[in-house]
Amino acid sequence: MAGFVSHFTNRLDAKGRVSIPAPFRAVLTRDGYDGLFMISSSHSASIDAGGNELVNEIEGRLAQYNKMSPEYDALAMALFGASETPKIDGDGRIVISDMVRDITGITDQVTFTGLGYKFQIWHPDQFREHRAEVQRQARALLSGQVPGMTRPGEPA
Repeated sequence: MAGFVSHFTNRLDAKGRVSIPAPFRAVLTRDGYDGLFMISSSHSASIDAGGNELVNEIEGRLAQYNKMSPEYDALAMALFGASETPKIDGDGRIVISDMVRDITGITDQVTFTGLGYKFQIWHPDQFREHRAEVQRQARALLSGQVPGMTRPGEPA
């Protein structure tokens, strides 16, 4: 797999910087994105982060709308206007901004979790709670126990 996988928890240093896990930096390097694209997750109290694959996904969603429409403007503002693009220093660190702290509640530790084409930045406690819930949901989905839900390839 060539994307972001696994999860890592790292401490912030005295200047509010944290090291992006080396495997995640390797994915960003292969992706060719200079720095990091970050935006508030629309599904959780976390930050979605990544490179070209994440930006391309957002641009693909926006391409479904007329660029002169209020819907396009609203989504573009939410997806690009509220984003950040921190630079990664020579040691693989980024500064955890006020936006990230406000959304996640991060103080001294950060959990990075891979989601394939992107990764998320979490407060470690929030990540543990969220992971437990999504694992329950995933087990139910994979076992077909969710009423009205079918697995891909199954008849509805």
